[in-house]
Amino acid sequence: MANTTGLNATEVAGSVGLVLAAFVEAATLLGNGALLAVVLRTPGLCDALYLAHLCVVDLLAAASIMPLGLLAAPPPGLGRVRLGPAPCRAARFLTAALLPACTLGVAALGLARYRLIVHPLRPGARPPPALVLVVVWAAAGLLGALSLLGPPPAPPPDPARCSVLAGGLGPFRPLWALLAFALPALLLLGAYGSIFLVARRAALRPPRSVRGSRLRSDSLDSRLSILPPLRPRLPGGKAALAPALAVGQFAACWLPYGCACLAPAARAASAEAAVTWVAYSAFAAHPFLYGLLQRPVRRALGRLARRVLPKPPRTCALQAWHPRAFLELLQGHPDSPALGPSEVPEQPPQPEGEGSLSMPEAT
Repeated sequence: MANTTGLNATEVAGSVGLVLAAFVEAATLLGNGALLAVVLRTPGLCDALYLAHLCVVDLLAAASIMPLGLLAAPPPGLGRVRLGPAPCRAARFLTAALLPACTLGVAALGLARYRLIVHPLRPGARPPPALVLVVVWAAAGLLGALSLLGPPPAPPPDPARCSVLAGGLGPFRPLWALLAFALPALLLLGAYGSIFLVARRAALRPPRSVRGSRLRSDSLDSRLSILPPLRPRLPGGKAALAPALAVGQFAACWLPYGCACLAPAARAASAEAAVTWVAYSAFAAHPFLYGLLQRPVRRALGRLARRVLPKPPRTCALQAWHPRAFLELLQGHPDSPALGPSEVPEQPPQPEGEGSLSMPEAT
């Protein structure tokens, strides 16, 4: 009875994990595909190449290593498909290369935004984005090649460990974890920390007095308006939202995976499925964190949505029947809604006995 209960609990946990993993996979494909379409159709967008690179890396991960995690995770993981030695080595290489490409790409995007915000008047100090991305992919390729130096996978009767956590990198796991996670985390923390300090310093700076400004009146409302607020706010608190979200998301998604890489292989293999999919959730969070939270991307997405979605038919507003609106229509006011000849309200006939405002006819 106890074994049956434990088996049912394991099956329920596996089913819930499979549903959550499928949701992360779908969110990654839809979110990154939409953001990539917005970036490609919006010329002149800041950091467009870095954003497009991040979307491409996330889509490659969603098309390669995430389905492998669904199908070939070891028990008690999500899938039961066993890979041979050659596909297992390919899965190791893709994992060991795409994860550093993602983390280093996020760090490069953070540094680009730091240079754009802190040093906007020094464009010569910024390296070309293409050169930065070439360096990122060269480093990712070298880190992926370390997985080929690890121990060979087990033969088909035994469950093959196809991840970098369970012995895929051998003695190079600490070096890979430091270069793939610790270095991007330090770069990201330094970039967004500097952005927050600059924003807080600008918020603490007193406003400049304008010459010729009129003096403040001595009324009661004027006195109340200069009182300090009841709930004081941290200067630069609004500017700290984006850096805090970026650093917090990076730490929440990648810190468990990096710590598991530094742990012994047996302990890392026991928590492989949970730690791996927490890291994979970063692929689904990137479109919302680096896309929708940015005002230029939101504006571009709104413009594209207005182009794609059908426009509702134009109807006559109720304000057009108001006498003032009708008078503005007759005078040719540009903001007044247009009425057709059949929509003009008919005036009641004027009795013959009443006076007229027009000039009397000549006798």
